[in-house]
Amino acid sequence: MWKVAFVAILGTLLAQLDATTINVSLAQLAREFRVDLSVVQWVTTGYLLSLTLVLPLNGWLVERVGARTLYIFCFASFVAASALCAVAWSAPSLIAFRLLQGMSGGLLAPMAQMMIARAAGDQMTRVVGIVALPVIFAPVLGPVIAGFILQHGSWRLLFLVNLPVAALAFALALIWLPEDEPSERRRPLDWIGLALLSPGLVLVLIGLGDLGRTAGWAMLAGACVLLAMFVWWAADRGSRALVDLRLFRRRGFGNAAMTQFLSNGVLVGGQTLIPIYLIDGIGRSPTEMGWLLAPLGLGMAITYPLLGRSVGRWGVRAVSTAGALLAFGGTLLLLHLAVHGFEPSVLVLALFIRGMGQSAVGLPAMSAAYSAVARDELPMASTSINIAQRLGGPTLTAICIVFLDWRIGAGGGADGFGAYGWAFLLLSAMTALTVVAALRLPRR
Repeated sequence: MWKVAFVAILGTLLAQLDATTINVSLAQLAREFRVDLSVVQWVTTGYLLSLTLVLPLNGWLVERVGARTLYIFCFASFVAASALCAVAWSAPSLIAFRLLQGMSGGLLAPMAQMMIARAAGDQMTRVVGIVALPVIFAPVLGPVIAGFILQHGSWRLLFLVNLPVAALAFALALIWLPEDEPSERRRPLDWIGLALLSPGLVLVLIGLGDLGRTAGWAMLAGACVLLAMFVWWAADRGSRALVDLRLFRRRGFGNAAMTQFLSNGVLVGGQTLIPIYLIDGIGRSPTEMGWLLAPLGLGMAITYPLLGRSVGRWGVRAVSTAGALLAFGGTLLLLHLAVHGFEPSVLVLALFIRGMGQSAVGLPAMSAAYSAVARDELPMASTSINIAQRLGGPTLTAICIVFLDWRIGAGGGADGFGAYGWAFLLLSAMTALTVVAALRLPRR
């Protein structure tokens, strides 16, 4: 169980480090290739879109080739694409190689969750709470590593720095991951479902990122049409559909998926709003902002190892609800700062409490989702729960940013505190919805 979990988390850590190191290097890449920042932005945007495009295929691929074979293939493809990125000769070539990287990286997270769920069973919360600690620190370590590399070496090292971790993880995967057979069901690929769901999810991400223009709303409208058509198509197909929508009708799974959607959305929305508030709202430098955000990661790191014992003692619903309430309290402190003035000590307390709370919501909910399905349904469940997670972040973040822009345009004041107060009030309301969703989780 621990060997499988360690290998699975190494893959997730690799993808997280890659994403965080690249995100802080876009300006230098633009200078290196002599292109606009809007062009080189596709190094990250293209990765996310290709990742989303292949995500619905996860369940079908696991049933076809087996979890071990698919994980090792995706891992090897991700590393190979990283090496190609390191030798890119232009912005278009780098973007193309990142698209390839996203196609393999998009399956690493659901594969990791599914393999741990298979191996750990009802111990999933305890196992992930311990082995996921390196992943928590990836967003903190990534920018530090990237800054050191960009200051003392070539940007190409950004794509090569993860190769030692990749070599270790690949060797351990070959040795430790248990053999598994492809599913006997061998269901055919739902081509119509794929043609509706994957483009629909991609259009959601593009549209949410461009809500300031008419094109963004047009893409969202197109996404709604495609997703509605997919629901109509898949409703009566059951397990023959690309995603079995009957899973969401099960109370345990459906409530867990909604909790995951809201929890991830509130987490990413806060991680977007808080830096904007610190830099644009109160005039802190990016370096100061980085240090001020450290208590968030510290709160998460303290809570994660305790989740398994806490869930075993008090149950999924109690732990997840308590976490959501803590996150709500931390967000209210952020609202207090935006309205009444900045106090570093209050910010540290707010972020620490919010980090503790956010980390206690998602993992118990994920465990509840996997506990609500049979073992042979785990591939389909991992696909479904990851779609809910990935949609939550950009959806609630876009709502927060559009609302903030509207309040600033409506006269938030020169210092922005009025506008940021409204934005954190909205984030508080979203966090309160997470509390309501957590209360609907199964007790055990």
